[in-house]
Formats: sequence, C-alpha cells, structure tokens
Amino acid sequence: MQDTGQDQLYNLKVTKRTVKKLFQYGLLHKKMILLALALLLVAVATEVVGPIIAKRMIDDHVTSIVGKWYYVTDQSEKSVHYNNMLLVREGNMSKEADLSSYESALLEQEGVQFYFTDSSQLKVKLSADQVFEFYKPEIKEIVSLSLLYIGLIAVSAIFVYTQRRLLQTAANRIVQKLRLDVFAHVHRLPVKYFDNLAAGQVVSRVTNDTESIRELYVNVVANFTTGVIYITAIFGGIFVLNPFLGWITLPLIPILIAWVIIYRKYAQRYNRIIRAKLSEINGTINESIQGMTIIQAFRREKQMEEEFGELTGEFFKYQNKMLSLNALTSHNLLNVIRNIFYIVILVLLFTGNFGAGLSIGVLFAYIDYLNRMFNPIVGMVNQLSNMEVALVSAERVFRLLDEEGIDVDTNKMPRYRGDVQFEHVTFAYKDQEYVLKDINIDAKQGETIALVGHTGSGKSSILNLLFRFYDIEQGSIKIDGVDIRQYSKQQIRQHMGIVLQDPFLFTGTIASNISLNNPEISKEQVIQALKDVGAYEMFMQLPNGIDSVVVEKGATLSAGQRQLISFARALAYNPAILILDEATASIDSETEAVIQQALDVLKRGRTTFVIAHRLSTIREANQILVLDRGRIVERGTHDELIARKGKYHLMYQLQSGNTEAITV
Repeated sequence: MQDTGQDQLYNLKVTKRTVKKLFQYGLLHKKMILLALALLLVAVATEVVGPIIAKRMIDDHVTSIVGKWYYVTDQSEKSVHYNNMLLVREGNMSKEADLSSYESALLEQEGVQFYFTDSSQLKVKLSADQVFEFYKPEIKEIVSLSLLYIGLIAVSAIFVYTQRRLLQTAANRIVQKLRLDVFAHVHRLPVKYFDNLAAGQVVSRVTNDTESIRELYVNVVANFTTGVIYITAIFGGIFVLNPFLGWITLPLIPILIAWVIIYRKYAQRYNRIIRAKLSEINGTINESIQGMTIIQAFRREKQMEEEFGELTGEFFKYQNKMLSLNALTSHNLLNVIRNIFYIVILVLLFTGNFGAGLSIGVLFAYIDYLNRMFNPIVGMVNQLSNMEVALVSAERVFRLLDEEGIDVDTNKMPRYRGDVQFEHVTFAYKDQEYVLKDINIDAKQGETIALVGHTGSGKSSILNLLFRFYDIEQGSIKIDGVDIRQYSKQQIRQHMGIVLQDPFLFTGTIASNISLNNPEISKEQVIQALKDVGAYEMFMQLPNGIDSVVVEKGATLSAGQRQLISFARALAYNPAILILDEATASIDSETEAVIQQALDVLKRGRTTFVIAHRLSTIREANQILVLDRGRIVERGTHDELIARKGKYHLMYQLQSGNTEAITV
C-alpha cells in the first residue's frame, strides 16, 4: 500500500509538471487563444439567453391566452373581437387599470380544445378561427421573439465556428513548435543517449507522441474549455430560471469530478503501457526493415513474426482494457444520469413539491438547459481517453526534452594545425568497465596514426573520444596543446572529417550527400573532392551525373560507391584531422588502389587517424599503435613492429597467409 501511495504521489507530480509545460507552450499563442475564449463567452451567452427567450415566448404569449379576459370599450392592438365585444387578456391590461371595475370572462383549454366562459357562466367551445382571433395580439411578439431566438442561434454558430478555428489554428502552431523543438533537441543529444534506445522509439516520440499532444490542444482543450464555460453559464441560467431546479441539478458537478478521478486512476496506467508498447512496436518494425536482408537470408521470418506477435498481443490486451473502461464510462452512462434527473423532476412535479411555481415555459427551458448542458459533458467524457493518451505522450516527450543536450555553437574557430596528444586517458562507457586504460598518443601535423587490434580492443573508442562523442573523466586530450574540453564540441568538429566503415547517405543527390547542403561548399569543391578520391568519372557515367538521385541510405548504390561518396564528403570539408574508420573495408582492391594514391596527396598537412584490419593499407603510417584489451601494447612503424616479432608481426603473418612463419 505504501508503494502504491508513493506511485500515486509520483504520478501526480509528473502530471502537474507535464500540465505546466503544456501550459507554457500554450502561452506562445495566448493572444489567439484568449480571443477564441472571448468569442466562446459571447457564443455561450447567446445560447444561455435562448431558453429564457423561449420560456418568455411560451409563458407570456403562447399559453397565456388561457386565463382571464376583460371586456373593454376602447379598441387597441391588444384587443380581440368576440361576439361583437372587445376583450383584452389579463396580462395585456394596463398596470394602472382597476381590474375589479371590469367585467371578466375565462378562456380554458381541455386537451386540444379551447372553451370560452362569459360572465353569465355560459361555456362555449371555440372554433379554430376563433382561437386564432385570440392569438392575433400575440403574433407580433411571437414572431419578434422567434426571430430574436433564431438570430441568437446564428450569432452563436458564427462565434463558435470562429472560436474553434482560432483555437485549432493555435493548437496546430503549438504542436508544430513542439515537434520542431523535439526534432532539434534529438540532434543536440549526445551519442551515448542512443546507445540503449532503439531508433523506432525515438521516431515514436517525434511523430506518434506529438500527434497525440496535437489532439490534446485541438480537441481535448477545446472541448473541456468549452464544456466548463457552457456548464457554468447554464447552471447560472438554471438558477435564474428557478433556484429550486438549480439546487436539484447541482449534485451533477461532484458526480462528474468523481467520474474523472476514477477514470484517470485506471486510464493513466493503461495508457503508459500502451504508449510504451507502441514505441517498442515501432522499434521492432524499424529494426526489421533495417535488417531485412539478414532476416530473409537466415530464414528468420517466422521467429520475427512470433516476437512481433507477442508485442502486439500485449498492446492489444491493454487496448482492450482501455476499450472496456471507455465503454463503461462513456456517454451511455451519461444518458442514464440524465434520465435519472428527468425522473426526479417528474416525481417532484407530480408530488406537488414545486407548488405553482413551475410553468410549462419553465419546464421547457429547464429541459432545454439540461440537454444543452449534457452536450458539452458528453464531449468532455468522450475526450477523457484522448486526454489521458495526450498527457502520457506529453510526459514521454518532455522526458526526452529534459535530457541534457549539447547547446549548438555556431561560433567558428580558426583552423588548428592538428597536433594531437592523448595523455594518460582512461575511459569507460559504463562505470568501472574500462575500455581504454592509460592511453598515450602523440601525433604531429601531417602524420598518419594507424590503430590496429582485435575487435573490442578500443580502436573506435579512441576516435569517439577525439570527436567528443563521449567525454573523458581521467586524463586529457589536446589539440595543438589545448585541452579539447575548452572548446565546444561543434568547434572541435569544425575542422575534422570522418569516414566510417558503414557510410550513411541521406535522401537527395550524390552532390548534396557530399556537401550536406552546406552553402559554404560549392559545386566546384564537390567535384574536386570526387576527383581527389578518383570517383568523379565513375559517377559521371550515371544518367544525371553527380545530380543523380540517392534514395534512403543509398540503397541503389554499391557499397564501394557509398564509401567513395562518404570519403569525398570528408575531404570536401577540408579537415585538419582526418579519421578513417575501416574506410576501405567495403571497397574492392582496384578502387582501394585508386584511393591509396589519392590519400598520399590528401594526407599532406593533415593529421590522419586510420583504423584498419587490412594491415597492408597502413604500411606507410608514421605510427602504428597495437591495442589489446584497451591498452597500447606496441607502437612504432611497420618495419619496427615486424622486426620486434610481437603481436603486430603475428597479425601481419596471419593476413599474409604465411602460417609457416608463425611459431607458437
């Protein structure tokens, strides 16, 4: 029970924080929202007045002909001709008139028939024309009030339309800003954030969750704001109409509050699980698409279907729970509550608890008010599910936005020489699980440093630290004698270029993938970069040359072509430090020979770090560092390490196929 109480307290704090942040986003368009609410108030006012006008029309002009009539001698617009006599309804008599001095008659209604009883107590059934004659003085007022009623409805409709348009426009702009903020923040997050988070889950935050928040602003806020204003105004109208009816209707408010509390208690828990499962489903789909070649090659289709089926099964289970909860607390229950109120009113009416104070007009107006009040209540209840989904989605989105990001620094720094020093660097991705131990490297401008070693020895980790994808806690990394932590990450990377083993291409063209749409890189520089890597003639053979379309991830290009584009991209930015992470692994021997020739020219004046498993590609490196379990166990030139006959010599002999020279 204690844990449950703590969980509820935590959920309450999270919800308050989420609502506060949603409110802050709403303030971005407060003028439009306030204008929409002002229009809503006018629309509500016109709708509240409607039943009062209807009540007046019924009580004062429709049913009012039933009652006392007085014989008069002077004709007026309120007088009626009957049997050559002039009659005026009691309600139309002058307030100064002494009614006791006038002879009276009585007009009664029994069912649909009307009867006239004169002063001699003679009761006569009236024809339709005679009844119409008694209505003639009221027609003008009835028509005027009817036109006023219709006019108010029209005005209300115009204001409601404008209000909803403004509110939804503001909501769409708010969500657009939120989505842009989320997308921008994703790019500011450190690389380590994505180590344990599937890409599909991040996509779900940016798309599905923000779309749910849009529903919150567009529908939930609109319905709840409208509903609260309508209900408040209608309650005021009911109390003005008849205070006793107002007190009878008042218990509806605590019923609704209790309803919302009970609903949220279960819906919040269900929706958190549903949104989490939806993210997992998106992650699985994304992973399956990315790995479709492997799945089909190893005939894992059935197993993937089973795993996906388990996820969707859990999703389906909690969706059904939400469906049951919504069905139980939907508008059907509202209809039951509304009918209970009708029964209570009828019982009180027939038992005489209202006395003579409840006229037909009051009863009509009350029923009209009750129907008008339940319409926004139905809208609010129907949006409870969307509200909970949106709050849970907003909680997930704001949790992402709360992650510490890297501020984008647009300031530029002068090009550095490229002298790199690692001094006693020790690093762990997880606490105490060190992948690098006491690393010391001294690379001068123009030198090529090769990193070799078995998988997991720490080669890529060294380059991750140099790029500041991760920051060290022990030791220091310096460029030109200055600790790289003294500069922003964007400044450090400004003069670095990298080519990864698995190059990533964006949807666009070959040229745009090299320049990355950087306006500072001209088409001539793109062409020159391609020529430097020996790929220009290759790509010019395509139908549109370097303007040929590249689809997602460059799926229509060969692995070698993708790698060449990635290589040209790094060179186009003219880096002071060049990183080659297995850059030639996906290139055939002929293409690799072309690149090696270009590299001899490109390395001049640049510090180059090379990770390579093909030891033949690093024979000319100024330094070769051999890593084993996170430590540098050997260093030197190719010839020096071969002469030492250590680990590097063993690796080289294995790759050369000279197993006879290997001694155990």
